Amino acid sequence: MQKAVPFTGEQRADHLLIAEMVTPGSRVLDVGCGDGALLKLLAETKGVDGRGVELSREKVNLCVKSGLSVIQGDADIDLADYPDQAFDFAILSLTIQATRNPKTVLENLLRIGKRAIVSFPNFGHWSVRAALLLTGRMPVTPNLPEPWYATADAHLCTIKDFVDLVSFVDAEVEDAVAFNSQGKRLPIKKSISLQNLLGEKAVFKLKRKT
Repeated sequence: MQKAVPFTGEQRADHLLIAEMVTPGSRVLDVGCGDGALLKLLAETKGVDGRGVELSREKVNLCVKSGLSVIQGDADIDLADYPDQAFDFAILSLTIQATRNPKTVLENLLRIGKRAIVSFPNFGHWSVRAALLLTGRMPVTPNLPEPWYATADAHLCTIKDFVDLVSFVDAEVEDAVAFNSQGKRLPIKKSISLQNLLGEKAVFKLKRKT
């Protein structure tokens, strides 16, 4: 893990953890970049050459007005047009669960970037398990705040599920962090089962197997 990025303002916890994994001065593609908060953070703290892809035209316009290099695009469709190894890091933050084909999206991230960084909510957290067990209904939690019929999340997964997918696409984990809603890292080393039980969200840094 890289040196911690100092907190300033209201950055998302996963953005701060992602920034720690990014090499200073690198070329970065942020897929599903939203309002550009992560790109701004990486530019300010790591001096990256950042580009963004965002589905929402409104958010693209906000990014461009802020001086960010962002284009409109769909992760499920448009990543196929990017050349191999065009970036040092291809990042997808809290978005993979909303894509139609997470496997293809992850494969494209690993093809486009020398490294891929992915963050996602963990559906295996104990509170989610408890809600399913006790209520028999899809849970609504601070990390999964919308009811099942209103959420954009089409493919929720657990940390164990994501590790299985990483192996399936012939990649390997270089770094991984499970954390709670306040961004506090879990004091767990080399235990996917405990991370899966106690981590509300996770960030993975990946690379292709050589």
